[in-house]
This record gives sequence, structure tokens and C-alpha cells, in this order.
Amino acid sequence: MKKPFLALILLVTTFTTALAQQFKLSGSIKDTDGQPVSFASVYIKNTTKGTSANIDGFYRLTIETGSFTIVYKAIGYKAVERNISIAEDASENIILSPEAYTLSGVTINANAEDPAYAIIRQTIKQRKTHLTEVNAYTTNVYIKGVQKLVGAPKKIFGRDIQKMLDLDTNRKGIIYLSESTSTFAFQRPDKIHEEMISSKTSGRNNAFSFNKASDLIINFYENILLEDKLSTRGFVSPISDNAFLYYRYKLLGVSSENGITVNKIQVIPRREHDPVFRGVIYIADDSWHLVNAEVYLTKNTGINLLDTLGIKQQFLKVENTYMPSNINFQFNGNVLGFKFEGYYVGVYSNYNIQPNFPKNYFNGEILKISKAVNKKDSLFWLNNRPIPLTKEEGRDYIRKDSIAALKTSKRYLDSMERENNKFGIVKLAATGYTINNRYAGKHYTFDPLYRSILYNTVEGFALKYGVTYKKDLEDRRYYSIRPEARYGFSNKTLTGSLTANYYYNPVKRGNISISGGSGIYDLNNFGSMSLLGNSINSLFFETNFSKFYKKEFINVGTSRELSNGLLANLSVDYSRNTHLVNTTHFKIKDLKGEQFSSNNPFTPEMETPLFPTYKALTVTASLNYTIGQSYITRPDGKFYQPSKYPTIDLSYRKGIKEVLNSDVDYDLVALEISQNRMSSGLWGYSSFVLGAGKFLNHNQVFYPDARHFRGNNSLFSVPSLRKFLFLDFYLFSTDREYLEGHFEHNFSGLLTNKVPLLRKLKLEEVVGVSYLSQPVKRNYTEFYFGLQRLIFRVAYGYAYDGNKRVQHGFRMSYGF
Repeated sequence: MKKPFLALILLVTTFTTALAQQFKLSGSIKDTDGQPVSFASVYIKNTTKGTSANIDGFYRLTIETGSFTIVYKAIGYKAVERNISIAEDASENIILSPEAYTLSGVTINANAEDPAYAIIRQTIKQRKTHLTEVNAYTTNVYIKGVQKLVGAPKKIFGRDIQKMLDLDTNRKGIIYLSESTSTFAFQRPDKIHEEMISSKTSGRNNAFSFNKASDLIINFYENILLEDKLSTRGFVSPISDNAFLYYRYKLLGVSSENGITVNKIQVIPRREHDPVFRGVIYIADDSWHLVNAEVYLTKNTGINLLDTLGIKQQFLKVENTYMPSNINFQFNGNVLGFKFEGYYVGVYSNYNIQPNFPKNYFNGEILKISKAVNKKDSLFWLNNRPIPLTKEEGRDYIRKDSIAALKTSKRYLDSMERENNKFGIVKLAATGYTINNRYAGKHYTFDPLYRSILYNTVEGFALKYGVTYKKDLEDRRYYSIRPEARYGFSNKTLTGSLTANYYYNPVKRGNISISGGSGIYDLNNFGSMSLLGNSINSLFFETNFSKFYKKEFINVGTSRELSNGLLANLSVDYSRNTHLVNTTHFKIKDLKGEQFSSNNPFTPEMETPLFPTYKALTVTASLNYTIGQSYITRPDGKFYQPSKYPTIDLSYRKGIKEVLNSDVDYDLVALEISQNRMSSGLWGYSSFVLGAGKFLNHNQVFYPDARHFRGNNSLFSVPSLRKFLFLDFYLFSTDREYLEGHFEHNFSGLLTNKVPLLRKLKLEEVVGVSYLSQPVKRNYTEFYFGLQRLIFRVAYGYAYDGNKRVQHGFRMSYGF
């Protein structure tokens, strides 16, 4: 009885397996002239399962046994349907004919408004409805990214470009090729979660693809598109609420697709340099849905780095709406003689627009990449790659993967390590010297010499040098030890410290540190100037901006993330602090009317002690919370993304009297709220910092323990939103209460883009205001305006003490 029963089970299992067996349907898609139709959609009718042709018009669709109607579709072409029975791998080549968009039946009078305007009005009227009609969805996404150099200089900084970037003899070739598959989930208004299933990067077998489905999202129902991606301002959608201020429209024709009338409308910028699209959009009658888009941006619109960006988006009807079936970004540009081009294509399939997400599914993790993602073999990709590789891409994988295998061999890595570990005096002077031992996970880094030589009026010429030892542990954990020494030749003082750090939990940002020794520190704990900047000002301009004191200390600290976006810090510090005086007045150039000031900023004409030598035991605790913090989880750590919402920082610092003979006695509580790059659409973006604090008691507060502010006394500085332009570095530190605020708006070229001579420079306009109020300096305000480009900024500002203007002038900054 048992044997017939087992035989029946085996027969049923075999039959079921045969039914579920998958085969490949492949072929080419060309137009009537025999030219390939790039990135055409191929899908099973009445489903959301499909794929896309590659750039050469070849496609491959994985399909189960059975009979299906396959739809072949591309923007500007008539859709073709084929009834196909699948029982084995099959081939089907397709010819697509151009869609006939005619104006028959459409009345256009010479002086009348183009019919396209009425269609666009209806579409805009339905914009918000279409934007919100799908509250949530899930989909499978395949992404391929290709970047190629099509021209390059022979050398850069003396290095051969062909060898450096692995190009052909014409200095052309693929420099980035990557594929990924993932599951993507969305819930209005802006919740996303993506889990990468597979990843492959040419020439980097152990790397993870940079592909991210959320980066390909472009929804023309939004008023402003591609903000903070290709431009800080973004671009106006052709169907935005105020589109008529930016676009003209022309009806090119109408056609019928599955009983639905589709209008082909050309979108034309009203002004050459507005942040707008050019091209064609396709809108369905009656429902006024966008059903296809083929538009592009030029460098006149303000796109960064690129000359042209083309965007093709094809849609698929899902229930009563339309969802993207594939999207393609094609681009080209020229930067410093490097001519490049490429594309990113995303294919969406298996939509579910009524998902049931579990509780807390959207928890801030926008992308999860597990260890197994890049371990898929070539057989997996052969069976699961929706878009076939082109011949060039296939050759690139084979060649670079074989080179990568060589470069990961023990022999190669050993030789490279020996070469990189070779000592060189130029290397040590300019960039520092590093010794790596990858097998032991040990690294020794010696500071560059150019940063080790400094000058100030307290120490005279001085040497400051350190060496860092780092030991790598499993799961991206590590510990490091850094000894550092400093010697002043004028004051003949040697100081030294030792710092140890243990990074024990990368995912939770868990860290423990301990340090001790002595050092020479700026009286303002936020710093005044860089050591190099102060050295230059002192030696050549007879201006010693920075003031110093000596600190002998031991410090223990720890930090850890308590929950997503909430970081806790705790530290205990015990120190002995000593006032210092100038010991030299040496300068290279003696300027008439200039002389060095004392090391006491309050008595610049004479050396008087700012504070007595004292001991301090302090405990500092803080909580830092970023609202709506999003992050990417990878095997090598947790990577935080810029937040759309403010960060709140609450801190408490207590000076403990008498314990260990500590002389300090105070309690300081502070609160700060900040946010960077709040978008204002076409008006640019804003950033702000608002802080307040109070010494709950100030029985004994010495100057180094006061609340300091980020001032500036020099023409040049490193930019910071929290920095004042004209406030003295030291004079307005407080041991009472304070209120501080900074606001800045960047117009991102809104005004300069309208001036022909400035337009090509791509300058960004900035305006800002800073405010400080404390018992000594009440209602201090600065206003400024300026221009910036990349890391350089020039601003002109005014400083007011109450209603009285106290200073004005230029300020320049450089750096990030």
C-alpha cells in the first residue's frame, strides 16, 4: 500500500515541478529601419511581470511553462502583442513601427490657443489626486548602471590616464558597471524601505553596488523634481501647479492605445536658462494620467557636472492607475577634459499596490544590504538578470573580474603592500607615512611633517608630532592608540599625551576612549584659528590671534546609540590648568603700527594672569537626537543619511568641587536645535542653528570652563554655520546665560542665473544673520550677503551691538 502511495506523490511532485519550470524568452527589438530600440518594455499582458531590452535592443524574459500574451512597447512606437506558448527556451524577434500621432479631428485655429493647454490644465487639476492615489506599494527592482569615458587627457599630475583607469589605447572604456536586484517598498508621504537581494560590480568582487532604487524615483506629479541630486534648486515639473509660468505646450498628435486616447505633447521652456525640462510627455484622455515621458535637461538649466541628462519613463497600467515599468537616465558631460557618458536603467515588476506592512516596518532603515548580496555566482546572474548584457559589458566583466582575481591574490597583495610601505622623505613630509600589515590587521600612521611645524608667541617655533596605531578586529570593530608630543623652543616646554580608542559596535556607534597627559590648548575650546593660520599671521602680519593655556589631564568617555537617531555621550575629565604668557616676539616682517598682544585677551597691552592654576573635575553628559533619522545598513556598518528634520542636542556639564581637590563648582545646561539644507524649492535652501544655555550655578567658573562661542577676527577662515563673522574669539565667553542663533539661506543661483556674465560661473547667492545675547554682549547681531562656488566663499557683513554698527567688511572662507 505504501509503495503505490509514494509513487503517486512522486508523480504529482514531478508534474508540479514540470509545470513550474522556468524558461527564457529572448530576442531583439528593432524599428522598421532595422535600428535597435533601446530599453523597450517587455511584459506579460494583464500582469506587472516584465523586463526591458538593453541599450542594443536585446531582451530576455524569464517565464514559466504555459501560453501568454507578451506585450512589446516603447515610447513613440506602436505596442506589439504576441501570443506565445512556452515549453522550452524560445526566441522572438520584434519589429516596432512608429506610432502614428495625428491631428485629424483636432481643430486648431491660427490665433487660438493650442489644444495642448486645455489638456495640461486638466492634468494639473488632477495632479494631487494622481500624486496620492497610490498610498503604498511594493515592487521588485533591477538596476544597471554604466559609466564610460569616451575621451581623456593623456596624463594628469604626471600619471598615465590609460593605465590608471584601465582604458584602451584611445583612452576610452567602461569605468563603472554595476547591477543589483532588490525589493522596494513605499508608503506615503515619504517612507521607503529597500532590501538588496543581489549585487555585482565589475572588477570589484567584494564590493557592494551603489545602486539605490530611491535614487531613481522621479514623480512628475511633484511640483519640483530631483532636488539635492542634480541641482540644489531642483527642476519644475511640466505638470506642476505653476507650470504655465515656465512652459509653453504644443499638441503633436493623438493616438489610441487599448481603447484609450493618448495625447503627445511637446513641452517647451519659456526661457532658455530656467530650471525646466524639454521634450515630450504623453497624457491619457479622461483620466489625465501621465502614461509616458521622454524629456531631457541641458547644462543651461543648472545641472551639476553634466552637459545633458535624458529621462525616459514608461508606465504600466496597474488596476486603475499607472505605475513606472522602467526608467532610464542617459547622460554625458565633460569635466577637465574627461569626456564621459553612461546610463542608469531601472526595471520594475510584480507590483502590489495594496500591501499590508507589519508594524514598525518603516523604521528609518531605507536600504539593507546583507553579507550574501555580492556572493551570487555567474549562474545566478545568467538566470536572474532581466536585461541582457551588451557585448562590451560582457567583455568588461570577464576582463576586470579576472584582473580583480589577480589583484586579490596573496602574491599581488604582498607586492603592493611592500611597495606602499616603502619609506620616502617626500611622502613623509607631504602626506604622512603609513605601514600596513593586512594579515595582522595592523596599521601605523605617521603624521605629515608639514603639519608638525608651528609658531606662536607663547611657545615660539614648536614641533607637534604624533603616530597612530590601529588594530582591525572582526565586523569593522577596531581599537587605536595615539601618542603625541609637542615641544616649544622658546618656552622650553615639552608636553605629551596618549589616547586610546575602542570602537566596539559600528552599528550602534559604540565607542570607549581614554586619554591622558598634557598639552597646549586654545583658550576657546571651539578653537580660534588653525595652527597654520595663526603661524602665518604671527610671522608675517605680527598678529597673534590665538591664545593658549597648558592642560594636564586624564579623560574617560563613552558613546552609544540608544535607539535610531538617539546618541548618548558621557565623559569624565580631571585636569590641572595653567595660564601661559608670551615668551617671544619674533616675526619675519615687522609691520609699522602692528605689535603682538599679550596672551591674556582682556589685557592685550600687558601680561597678566587670566586665571590662577587650578584643578577641575567635570562630568559631561549629552543626548543627541535626529528626528526621522534614516540610514543604510551594510555588512561593514550603519551609514546615516541627511535628515529632513531637525537635530536636538541636550547637554549637561557639572564642575564638581573638592573631590580630588577640584576647585570648580558649576552646573551648565544647554539645548541646541539645528537643521541643514531645508529645501525651499526653486528658492534654494536654508539652514539654522538655535541654542540656549544657562549656568544653574556659577560659584567657581574659571575662564577655560566658560561657555565659549565661535568667533572670527581674521579675513580668511574655515566656513561654519555656527561661526560669527566679526565676534572676538575670547572677549564674550560667559559664565551666565546665553542665547545664540544662526540662519543662512542659499538661493542656489536664482539671481545670478539671470545675469549672463555670472551665469557660466554657477555662483550661488547666500544671505545670513547671526545673533548673540548674554549679560556682557546683549543683542549682538550680524548680517551678511555673499557669493560662493564649490568650497570658496566671499561675503560682506555688518555687525551691530544693539542699534550701533560696530564693524563691517569682507570675509572669505574656504573648505567644506
